[in-house]
Amino acid sequence: MRAAFRNIVTLVFLVAASAAQSHPHVWVTMQSEIVYAADGKAVGVRHAWKFDDMFSAFAVQGLEAKDKAKPTREELAPLAEVNVTSLKDFDYFTNATADGKKVTFKDPAKGDYWLDYGDAVLTLHFLLPFTEPVRAKELVLDIYDPQIFIDFALAKDKPIALANAPSGCNATATPPRQMTFQESKRLAEIGADQKNTEMAWGANFANKLKVVCP
Repeated sequence: MRAAFRNIVTLVFLVAASAAQSHPHVWVTMQSEIVYAADGKAVGVRHAWKFDDMFSAFAVQGLEAKDKAKPTREELAPLAEVNVTSLKDFDYFTNATADGKKVTFKDPAKGDYWLDYGDAVLTLHFLLPFTEPVRAKELVLDIYDPQIFIDFALAKDKPIALANAPSGCNATATPPRQMTFQESKRLAEIGADQKNTEMAWGANFANKLKVVCP
């Protein structure tokens, strides 16, 4: 069974088919915080992903809430569970290397993820822990959808932060390069109800987070 997260996204663009004749179909604005333990090792990344208003409006349809305009975190908990569980199928769209070596993640623990709703948009918060704590001079995270079904963009305000990082560590966030006209044209030719299988080069358009420590 394909991830419910992707299924919800699919329904979004089918409902708005007249406006969704090209990829991507969902837009996410993200802020990320690299979390460190007291011993100076990185233990994971805390993401905050703000979805576009169309996806947000569709996702909360039928939600049982006392105030439909402002559902609480508790009322959004089942949807948060669906999103985080489903993101596992896509490796949380997050790839990491420490000093050039691949780093793996564990699944977020219950209590370490939630949704909130404000200004008519949903924001998914979750702590994605490394399988083992990491000590590295250069820690790099690439966030992207390989099929460019979902467009990830860095927040204009504080796209990256460090929590409890050792002294002297510096963080930078670099957006992906712009698509060429030909690349955009090819992507636009993929039907709204089709997967981007021929142009699965989303890694070329990854948002790059880098932390350099002494």
